[in-house]
Amino acid sequence: MLRANLRRALVGLALSGSAGSATAQYLPPQPVPPGYPPAAYYGYPAGPPRYPAMYPYGYPPPAYYAYPAGPPRYQGPYYPYGGPSISPSQGRGTAVAALPPDYLPEQGPAAALSPRFHRSVVDYPTTEPSGTIIIDTPNTYLYLTLGHGKAIRYGIGVGREGFTWSGTEHISRMKEWPDWFPPQEMIKRQPYLPRFMAGGETNPLGARAMYLGNTEYRIHGTNQPSTIGTFVSSGCIRLTNQDVEDLYSRVTVGTTVVVLPGSNTAASQLRPRH
Repeated sequence: MLRANLRRALVGLALSGSAGSATAQYLPPQPVPPGYPPAAYYGYPAGPPRYPAMYPYGYPPPAYYAYPAGPPRYQGPYYPYGGPSISPSQGRGTAVAALPPDYLPEQGPAAALSPRFHRSVVDYPTTEPSGTIIIDTPNTYLYLTLGHGKAIRYGIGVGREGFTWSGTEHISRMKEWPDWFPPQEMIKRQPYLPRFMAGGETNPLGARAMYLGNTEYRIHGTNQPSTIGTFVSSGCIRLTNQDVEDLYSRVTVGTTVVVLPGSNTAASQLRPRH
């Protein structure tokens, strides 16, 4: 009997000790001692809702890791995932400022085009099939043959002395408001040229461009309409923006382009693009 009572007493003491330990593990919250930082110091400040799917425990909002709000970033061959944050007008303005006088866009009202360079349907007997582009270099005309001895005639600007050429090519690519990447040959001659200029009204390629085979040459618009009828380019064929848009709508990739030799033609074969 005595032994049984002793066991009960020991068990009671053990249970009492366990209850005391358990009570000690769940003390009520204590005030923060003076001098300690507030609780918010250990978390992020209150802000926009956090993104629960990716950060279930409440990480900084996605905008914390994003670029600051601003204009769209340039998407192009050098920045496929979004490059420097510059507005199109800023980019064009910087590039335009770097252009030499021969490439600067004309300011003020456009000068009146000579009537002989107005787009018109004319008699033009030729053996070339309908839909062929013929460049009359010495007379600065471009003809789009219509068949039955007719053609649409456009006034053009052509290569200056030493930069005209002749031969037959085909349109290999067409682009609206094309960006301008001056060819390496042009940069070697004029190292001050910008390496890139976004498409737009101030761009030397104008509203449309039709690329000729694998050469450095193009039929394109211009930001200098007063140069139509002159020998001014580095070999490309330029039209007013209105005329190049009209021509662009009438041709396709694969259209044959015949460039006739002129009195100042320096080469009789196409020069490949480098």
